[in-house]
Amino acid sequence: MTDDVFPDRNMDHLDKLRWIVEEQGWAAEPVPPVEEPDPQPAYTYSIGFEQTFSRPEVVVIGLRPVAARGLLGLVADQHRAGVVLPAAQLFTGLLDGDQRCCLLPVDVEECAGMFPSLDRLHEDGAYRIQQFVWPDRRGWLPWEEQYDERLRLAQPVVGRWD
Repeated sequence: MTDDVFPDRNMDHLDKLRWIVEEQGWAAEPVPPVEEPDPQPAYTYSIGFEQTFSRPEVVVIGLRPVAARGLLGLVADQHRAGVVLPAAQLFTGLLDGDQRCCLLPVDVEECAGMFPSLDRLHEDGAYRIQQFVWPDRRGWLPWEEQYDERLRLAQPVVGRWD
């Protein structure tokens, strides 16, 4: 008997996500950009932060899946180490060069349909999610006047300051 190098080959998508969370603690779910009728950037969200770390899931908007997964991995590493990242406030120390970033709470009802796998895994809608807001190359954030205009559409802010 040989071990299948792709044991998830014939799994249903949700079963695959459950398996990844069980094996690795969390999974990243990429969502491609939408062109029509209203353009929307790509985004990637975590699945399993709530289950594994008792922390809200996190969405990263406007980055390629590999970069977004890297950021989610940084957040997961902090959670695993017992660090509680502040919500709705700027913080440093996570990104290179002590660049500022933040985690903003997202209203799941206002963003209905944005996280389909979480919706299906939590049929009661009982999950929390935060937006990881990343800076532009000069360190500015989307609500700051100096933020790179070209990125405003790439990283819409769906989270909110409480």
